[in-house]
Amino acid sequence: MTIDDCFYLGKIVRKYSFKGELLVKLDTDQPELYENLDAVFIFVGNSLIPFFIESSQLHKSDLLRIKFEEVTNEADADALMKSDVYLPLELLPKLEGNKFYFHEVIGFTMVDINFGTVGTITGINDNTAQSLFEIDRDGIEILIPMNDEFIQKIDRENKTITVETPEGLIDLYLE
Repeated sequence: MTIDDCFYLGKIVRKYSFKGELLVKLDTDQPELYENLDAVFIFVGNSLIPFFIESSQLHKSDLLRIKFEEVTNEADADALMKSDVYLPLELLPKLEGNKFYFHEVIGFTMVDINFGTVGTITGINDNTAQSLFEIDRDGIEILIPMNDEFIQKIDRENKTITVETPEGLIDLYLE
């Protein structure tokens, strides 16, 4: 299992008990989907290591309290602090309509209703206040805000996203 075969579930943020329980801050809008997992992958060193779950339950709104089979004391728990937690991509719930996962649209063609074909989505920049589509148009990078009002249609079959951006936005990158 490689990191490309997985999605980021969250980060181990603190210990919960003296018996090795840990709290994972979940990166999801639906934490209840991940309450009864059998196992997760934890990024330790430079590899993903499977950890089997003895018990888990939601703790507050976006924290998952986990007791791993192999983690039985504070020292074991300390070794996993601040580690990223992953699950295989096939465990992601399917999204429909104009909802999508960031990894899902990489390689899609971006088409603007007024401009025409913009280019190929090469990435998503979510390090800004608003996430941005990173689009390659013949070697020129174009950034388009990931705004629900802009996104008109996601066509998974033809791998296209149709948007309607404000007039002149795309032209700013081409002048």
